[in-house]
Amino acid sequence: MATIVDVARRAGVSVSTVSHVVNRTRHVNPDTQSLVEEAIAFVGFQPNALARSLKRASTESVGIAISAISNPYFSDVICAIEAECTRLGMMVFLSDTQDDPTQELKVVQALHQRRVDGIILAPSGDPDSPAVAYLNAHRIPFVLVDRMLSNHYDQVGVQNKSSMQLLVAHLLSHGHTRIGYVAGQSGFSTTRERIEGYRAALRTAGVALDETLVKRPNGRTEAEAAGDLLDMANPPTAIAAGNNMALIGVMHALRDRGLRVPDDIALVGFDDF
Repeated sequence: MATIVDVARRAGVSVSTVSHVVNRTRHVNPDTQSLVEEAIAFVGFQPNALARSLKRASTESVGIAISAISNPYFSDVICAIEAECTRLGMMVFLSDTQDDPTQELKVVQALHQRRVDGIILAPSGDPDSPAVAYLNAHRIPFVLVDRMLSNHYDQVGVQNKSSMQLLVAHLLSHGHTRIGYVAGQSGFSTTRERIEGYRAALRTAGVALDETLVKRPNGRTEAEAAGDLLDMANPPTAIAAGNNMALIGVMHALRDRGLRVPDDIALVGFDDF
């Protein structure tokens, strides 16, 4: 197996110069760098990633803790994160939290034990997230994605309230005043903020709020929650879906009842669908 000494001998440079090229720890003359890179390819040298990480106190890796399987919305988020990490020369470790606080903590601890340089977390619905407490206690760099907690943390998400307010205002502009709402699962900040946007749109338009038109799955399927709306004695003429899973549920409920969009009912939804 080729060593760093073999590379240095082939390139006619010192071992420290090869080390600087491999680890990017110091600027090296471009011509010298090319000689070293050619020598690496010729002798077939493979840097020891573990040794490099120990020396540099960095594994050049990022952990993603997210409900990747249970929520297809996050697949786009993961792809975007991975593309950016690749551009920066960083590896990604992905673990599914299953939107369960206990599993979430186990995932964060496992990623920490693998010495990732930082963690990107889509927190579960627990406002006192044990995973976030662990990250803080161990001073692990982290960023929250999609679901917001305290403003003390670095977070990346969307303007849930104002966006949903725009969606419902769109329905109101088409003359709908009896608008149903199928929310996401309770406990998440995204669910709470989008319901606030729904209510704000109705208030702004001077439309009385009917809480019976707001349905939450709460352990049931989104289709069942949507069915409750459609089976009302005075059903809504339009429905706003709080996320992609809610929209799928609404479409199932409509299909089961032989209803069509937009012929029989108007429908808007949050997320890329």
